[in-house]
Amino acid sequence: MIPQLLLCSSRCVLRAVLRSFPACQHQLVTQAAAVPHLYTLRKTMHYQTVERGSPNTPDYRIYFKNSDGNYISPFHDIPLIAEAEQELPAKKAKKSEVLFNMVVEVPRWSNAKMEIATKEPLNPIMQDVKKGKLRYVANIFPHKGYIWNYGAIPQTWEDPNHTDSETKCCGDNDPIDVCDIGAQVCSLGQVIQVKVLGILAMIDEGEMDWKVIAINVEDPDAKNLNNLEDVRKSRPGHLEATVDWFRKYKVPDGKPENQFGFNAQFQDKDFAVEVIKSTHEHWRALVQKKTCSGGIECKNISCCDSPFKCNAEETNYVVQLTPELGCGQSVPSEVDKWHFV
Repeated sequence: MIPQLLLCSSRCVLRAVLRSFPACQHQLVTQAAAVPHLYTLRKTMHYQTVERGSPNTPDYRIYFKNSDGNYISPFHDIPLIAEAEQELPAKKAKKSEVLFNMVVEVPRWSNAKMEIATKEPLNPIMQDVKKGKLRYVANIFPHKGYIWNYGAIPQTWEDPNHTDSETKCCGDNDPIDVCDIGAQVCSLGQVIQVKVLGILAMIDEGEMDWKVIAINVEDPDAKNLNNLEDVRKSRPGHLEATVDWFRKYKVPDGKPENQFGFNAQFQDKDFAVEVIKSTHEHWRALVQKKTCSGGIECKNISCCDSPFKCNAEETNYVVQLTPELGCGQSVPSEVDKWHFV
């Protein structure tokens, strides 16, 4: 069935791709996998970030602006699929890798648990708070903070009302998570294009919490990494370290180890794309108010068929209500502690 929800922005050159995404996405990725060296570089819309509040405090927020200077939601207004502009001659660009946008919430080696605030208007990035305290992930020896650039794929949603057919678990009410294994340390709020390589089925306190494994397309190794087997060959131990990290990262907080579906085995690229497609359809229903929102804030400026669509004046007003950028607080010294689990 052809989706009805379209992005209003005239800059979205992938309008036709998004319109036919459920039918064509798997085919495009399969074609690209058959000729991995012919994927083309893309360029995306430029996004700006605006800091509000004081860093390292509960009121700190990072808001997003589009190239027109209007405030947007990184959850709802940044496209799922990266805008495509082929840079290779047409005769050589017969096959193309489909790339997804990724919003970087946590740069590699950092500890602050930053995330898209799904229940706040315009969904800025903020630091998670538990029991009144800012949340930091522990350093699980030998790792320092997060071991990849960590973030979310926009326009996806793990529906808490949907039970996964394989794991029998419901979604965690968040956009789908993605780990960029590229060499570059990204910045907080950066929007990058990634090539999907596989996926891990993590079960977090009984909730389905998929972890997409991907690589920044601008990484020097991107052209050589096209599937999980390539990762195993060129980066031995990296996938195993990823499972170990996700299994243990909550243990220092007194919580049990996380569990996994599929016996903690990564699923391949095609499987990952199917999961992304499914979560995109759940998001579509969310912004069209066809499903229970689970408390999610759906204000956006670009989803034409969404009853939550608003204008730039309204989004400006949302940000004006927040504190201006102030002096930051210091990070607690215990954040640097080693944990041996």
